[in-house]
Amino acid sequence: MSKQKSVAIKAKCLTKTSIKKIEPITQNQSLTFDAFNNDKHLMLHGCAGTGKTFIMIYLAMKAVLSRRVDQQKVYIVRSMLPTRDIGFLPGSQEEKMSVYTEPYYSLFDEMFPGIENPYELAKYQDIVQFVPTSYIRGITLRDAFIIVDECQNLNFHELDTIITRVGENSRIAFCGDFMQTDLRNNSEQRGLIQFMDIIKTMKCFETINFNENDIVRSGLVKEYIISKNKKQSESAKLRQVA
Repeated sequence: MSKQKSVAIKAKCLTKTSIKKIEPITQNQSLTFDAFNNDKHLMLHGCAGTGKTFIMIYLAMKAVLSRRVDQQKVYIVRSMLPTRDIGFLPGSQEEKMSVYTEPYYSLFDEMFPGIENPYELAKYQDIVQFVPTSYIRGITLRDAFIIVDECQNLNFHELDTIITRVGENSRIAFCGDFMQTDLRNNSEQRGLIQFMDIIKTMKCFETINFNENDIVRSGLVKEYIISKNKKQSESAKLRQVA
C-alpha cells in the first residue's frame, strides 16, 4: 500500500521547530542559501546528487513555517514524462501522480526527523502542493515558493507557461541537470537553451552551476559521474577530430 493511502493524518502539525537545521556543505550550496536569503529567483543546474532539489524545498519550507515571509505555500511543479499528460496514465489522479511524488516523501522524512509522514502533514496543512505541468495553464500562483523540479525535461513552451504563472509575492526556482534531458527533439533542446539564455539576462535571477565538487549523495555517485563526464568529453573530442 502506498504511503499516501496508509497515512492517518494526526492532529499534530508541522511548525518551525519541526524542521531540522541544515547547513550548506559545498560552495555552491552556500551560494544558493545566500541568493535565497537575498530574495532572488533561482536557476540551479548541474550534476545529479548535488542536493539542488533538497536545498530548495528545505529553504522554502523553512521560510513558510517561520511565518515571517509573504509566501504561504510551496508548489512543486514537475513534468509527467513520458506522456506529459497524466490523463493517459491508468488510475485516479492521485494514483497517477504517486510515481512522481514518491521522491518528495523521502526528502520530507529527512527534513522532519521524528515526524510521521511529514509530506502528508504538509499537504493536510495546505502548505505544499504537487502540480503537474499539464495542470498549470490558466492558474496564477500567488504568495508562494514555486519549485520547478527536473526542469531539463521541459520544452520552451512549458517553461514559458510556468514562469508566466508566477503571481504577486511569489518566487520561483528551477532545478535540473541539463546534461540529462529526456528531450529528444533538437528543437525542444534548443528551446531549453533559449530559455536559460533569457533567464541569465534577468537581474532578479541568480544562476548557480553545480559541478562534480558539489556531489553529496555518495562516493560511488561522485566517482561514477566524474568517470562518465570524462568519457563523454573524450568521445566529443574524437568526434571533432573525425
